[in-house]
Amino acid sequence: MGEMLKATGRVLWRHWPSLLAWYLAGVVARYWLIVLAGFVGAYTSVGGLMILPLAVLCRLISLVGMLLVLRDGLRSLQAVAPLPDSAAERRRTFLTALLASILPFFAIYTAQGLLGSDVQAYSLRALEKNSEEIGATLGTDRTFDPGDNITELSFNAWTIAIIVLAFAARWAWGRWSAKLPKVLSLAAVYCEVVWVFFSLLLLKDAVDSATSWVDTRVAMVWVADAREAVTGWLAPFVWVGDGVGWLLGQAGPVLLEPISWLTVAGVVYGQAIVAEKLQIQHRLVAEVRERIARVPNPLMRRLRDLGTELASRVIPIWRAVLLMWRAGPVTIASYALLYTAVVVAGSWLDYGIGRALGPHDLYEFWTVYWPVIFLIPSLIIEPIRMAVIAGAYDTTFGMLRRAQDARTDAAAPTTVEEADAAAITAAAGALPTASPRGSAPTGATAVPAL
Repeated sequence: MGEMLKATGRVLWRHWPSLLAWYLAGVVARYWLIVLAGFVGAYTSVGGLMILPLAVLCRLISLVGMLLVLRDGLRSLQAVAPLPDSAAERRRTFLTALLASILPFFAIYTAQGLLGSDVQAYSLRALEKNSEEIGATLGTDRTFDPGDNITELSFNAWTIAIIVLAFAARWAWGRWSAKLPKVLSLAAVYCEVVWVFFSLLLLKDAVDSATSWVDTRVAMVWVADAREAVTGWLAPFVWVGDGVGWLLGQAGPVLLEPISWLTVAGVVYGQAIVAEKLQIQHRLVAEVRERIARVPNPLMRRLRDLGTELASRVIPIWRAVLLMWRAGPVTIASYALLYTAVVVAGSWLDYGIGRALGPHDLYEFWTVYWPVIFLIPSLIIEPIRMAVIAGAYDTTFGMLRRAQDARTDAAAPTTVEEADAAAITAAAGALPTASPRGSAPTGATAVPAL
């Protein structure tokens, strides 16, 4: 924890103005894009939902920018992958990190309910615009047709077509990016965001429908009745089960949120590491891939390309998770404690600002000023939170590097005699072997026995 605090304080002291600028830019851009999406969504839900992913992308760009700003202050990471000097190389680094972090970021964004909040804000804006248009037509001959539902999103032909086309365009960019104009990289980012955004919304809708269907089945009533009947006979076990459930319910959010954001940081910073990437590949998987590669079938080649495209999104996440796993429970628990302390401090800031301002009129004061007032705690906490995440990643990465160096030093010869013996052994292994009769093999020179 001491190392984490030092790294956090160092990067925060050096870069807090840049962190503040990146976060504020992301918040403002997200707000106006939701307004624009609501305006368009009042006339067509497909158009509004095609703009809404850009609002989430602004938050992701802000996050990636904040993490990359801190990169030159992370000493362990800098020792392996120094910050590029040229502006072009830095732009490529930013684009690579952005593309790799879209999938894990959207997954976390959805799991924490933030994506649902954006959809709700978009719906409110669109409904407000609908009300304005309908009110303007009252007493006139003009009519307003709001079109389809504002949040209409289901397994229909349009939705599936959008996902397939966006994924295909992103795949084409990954395959032929070297031959395409660099400006199309922005289109590749948008396509990646669109197919992930629509896929997650459809998945969430499917899960909610399945859960609602299960909850309304008669079998669930039977399960509840059976549990109530058994409670009287096995009361101690029920108490233990309830206690474990409560503990997991409390510990889950405390641990999952910091670990999730550390995973995103690992994906962003992991794109800069070449020599230190953790490679884990099962021998059976490698053999299967080798056999498939020998199949002269265009369909298999297309499937292999598709698998490579999907693996390029999963492997960075797996490497980040593996990095945390190798760090050990003490390091991760220390980071989770620091992260939770920062989040709690933000909650107390929200509470303190409300108490300091005191009671005011809802419409003349709070409706006008509350967006700016309650942005102040976020402007203070978010740079600190990003610094904690970056400091935890650098501390974890440095610990693993030092452990690896220690194992390498332990395996190396420690004395001159051991070094000479190792050199003689290596040289002898490189020499050709003499034939059984002592004659030199073809193309080689016989070496006398030592």
